[in-house]
Order: sequence, then C-alpha cells, then structure tokens
Amino acid sequence: AALDAWRDDDAVKLVILDAEGDKAFCAGGDIAAIYHAAKAGDHTVGQRFFADEYQMNAAIRDYPKPIVAFMQGFVMGGGVGVSIHGSHRVVSEKALIAMPEVAIGFLPDVGATHILGRLPKGFGELMGMTAARIGAGDALAVGLATHFVPSSAMPDVKAALLAGEELDGVLARFGDTAPASTLPLDEIADVFGRDSVTEILAGLATTSGAWADTARDQLSTACPTSVFVTFDLIQAS
Repeated sequence: AALDAWRDDDAVKLVILDAEGDKAFCAGGDIAAIYHAAKAGDHTVGQRFFADEYQMNAAIRDYPKPIVAFMQGFVMGGGVGVSIHGSHRVVSEKALIAMPEVAIGFLPDVGATHILGRLPKGFGELMGMTAARIGAGDALAVGLATHFVPSSAMPDVKAALLAGEELDGVLARFGDTAPASTLPLDEIADVFGRDSVTEILAGLATTSGAWADTARDQLSTACPTSVFVTFDLIQAS
C-alpha cells in the first residue's frame, strides 16, 4: 500500500528500507507463523502472506523511483526479497546474505531464483542449493549489492538523504573501500556450474578448501527434493 501511494507522489523522491536495530535487516521468521497456522488447519494465513509478499517484491523490481535498502546484519529469505530487487543495495561490513530455504524443505522464493540465475557461473547454485551465507565483499563482487558503506557511517547517509541530498553523491561521499571477496569464484564456477546436481556433487566431493567443506556440510542436511528443485529453477531462470 505504501509503495502504491508513493509511486505517483511528487513529494516522494526515493524510498528507504531500513532495519530496526543492527542485528538484522530482515532474517525471515514469517515461516514459523505460517507453519503453525497450517498445522492447525488454517492455510489462508500462508496464502494471504505469500500473495502480498510476492506482489510487493514485483512492485519493488518495477518501481520507477530509487529504492535504497540498507542491508546490515542478517539478510535472509524475505529480507532478500525486499532488498535485492531494488535499485540501490547498500551493505556494511556486518552484512550476511543467504537464501536458506533448502534447510527447511522449501525453496528460494521472493524472486530469488530469478536473481541467482543471473549471478556469475555457479554462484547462484551455490547460494540456493547450500544456503551459503555471503558477506559484503562477495555480495559486491557478484552483483548482489551495489554499494558499500561502513556501519558507522550509515546513520549519516540516512540523515543526508532525509535532508534531500542527491542519492548517488551521498553514497559516494560516505562509501569506503569494500571488504575483499573471500570466495574462489573460479572454483565455484567449475563445481557448481555443472549441468546436473549429480555432477555438482561429484565435483564437490573431490574439491578441497573451507568453502567446499562448508558446502558439503550444508548439503548433507538440506532437503534433497529442495536441492533438486532449486537447481532446476535456477537453470530455468
């Protein structure tokens, strides 16, 4: 409703999406309420929630004005949906981005498979199939994030924007050198850029390194159906 109201309001120049507190931008949690309602026989809670959520994600993607998400702390599930489709995705050194749905027998939703399928080769499959948590440096390297601002400077950025200063100029002024990417993108492309889940698992079994160890551990506890469905969705995006 807010996005609809602001779309044609000339007084609104941009939209800021921010967290309450600094622990998380948005780390999901809605699934628990939907689960308990469904267990009690009420499926309308989930139907209404997902209908609203997905329409909102689409509205963010197509919004004619800048949408600036300050992605700090945990950014997971629905938090990815309300940030990753916007025009300006600002991370701090505290950001951890993930789509962990395979761990609960679900699949990356909120338009995430559309985004994951457009990341560098194999990277979307890594995130979607293993629920990998991605830091600021890697998010910037693969295009999940657009700008880096230290957490200490984020209040100043928000204040400047609320004072009416120009968006890109403010982000440039308060931006700093981003953390380096930590993941080996070439290795990930070689392993997770293969043509089937079976081939990916075979490649991962003979790959060494901390990232591969983590991926194996996470895949070992993920729902197998979710892993296969996620792979197919990313391939089709």
